[in-house]
Amino acid sequence: MPAKDACNRKSIQQHLGTSRSSNLCCEICLYSSSKETAVCVLSSIALTKLVSNKPNKESLEFNFEKLGEIVELEVNALNRVIDINNYPVEKTKLSNKLHRPIGIGVQGFADIIMKLRIAFDSDETRILNRKIFETMYYHALKRSMELSKIDGPYSSFDTSPAARGILQFDLWDIDIDEYSLMGFDWNELKKDIVEYGLRNSTLIALMPTASTSIILGNCECFEPITSNLFKRKTLAGEFTILNKYLVRDLEKLVDSDGNSLWNTKIKNLIIAGNGSVQHIPQIPDEIKKLYKTVWEIKQKVIVDLAVDRSPYICQSQSMNLYFESPDHKTLNNATFYAWGKGLKTLCYYTRSRPATDAVKFTIDHSTIEEAKKLQNKNIEPKMYVCTDEVCTSCSS
Repeated sequence: MPAKDACNRKSIQQHLGTSRSSNLCCEICLYSSSKETAVCVLSSIALTKLVSNKPNKESLEFNFEKLGEIVELEVNALNRVIDINNYPVEKTKLSNKLHRPIGIGVQGFADIIMKLRIAFDSDETRILNRKIFETMYYHALKRSMELSKIDGPYSSFDTSPAARGILQFDLWDIDIDEYSLMGFDWNELKKDIVEYGLRNSTLIALMPTASTSIILGNCECFEPITSNLFKRKTLAGEFTILNKYLVRDLEKLVDSDGNSLWNTKIKNLIIAGNGSVQHIPQIPDEIKKLYKTVWEIKQKVIVDLAVDRSPYICQSQSMNLYFESPDHKTLNNATFYAWGKGLKTLCYYTRSRPATDAVKFTIDHSTIEEAKKLQNKNIEPKMYVCTDEVCTSCSS
């Protein structure tokens, strides 16, 4: 669900005309007309490859310098694809050659949060989030400007906002000197862009990465984890997927008898709890904070992270929201909160829990009952209130 007003007001292609639609996943909002059909060349960066040991080797850190290098390599590669690609129709070829849009996204954001041992809903995550996307936007612009020095700017650059020194964060009315966390010289980069132009009209777009993230073993896009243990069905068969970071932590911890906390009982309680660890008393609170699933995180956190990175996203973000038991009021509030914050994409998928749980044949009945009792201890009774629009009690 893209917001047409925000997409156009904050569009780097606003000089071309009105963007009237997005792609299926709502992260591409480009100008099309009767003469040209917008297409975009995309790729995603596996953020997990950028977490490494600090010099003292006692803890991990995120390598922003390496991220910048990879972004510049991707700008080179995607820009080249525009020239050598096979286009399905001439209208798409015309659009791509005129405006040369590309979109660099990410995958494995939740993975690096877990590797760095910070909670998804923490202030540390918000800071890291802003640093990552500021680094990506800066280096993407820098490399596109350098390519423009060699091959010239894209055809309509001279009338674009960027030609006047207006970048994405300026369209959000943000003072970059105050908002920046990385210390880049944005003013100098703006001067170079005004002088030499940009080779590509757009640079950053956060796509879902549904297939490639599975291949590389990462969490999708910038999504939190949906479960700590689940089964995935593919053409090759059925596979059990474990949260490897949780397993490693539990293997290091021991109970009062000196046994590892990663054992059959704990595994079965996780399965019985539909992939959650919040109801298991043997697991320390510190571990529970690190491995909250998306169902246990306030969705406002996901929206706020999207808002924080938005000044560096010149296209948009394929953002999903997850509600245990959504009703009209909840969905209405979430949508208008995202719109009020100025997001271009208010939501891609809105996901809810299945009405019934899968039958757990591999677990004995006593374990399932134990998990239910433990879960019910932490659940506050819901107050149902019926309105003229919806009855939240019976859904009539």
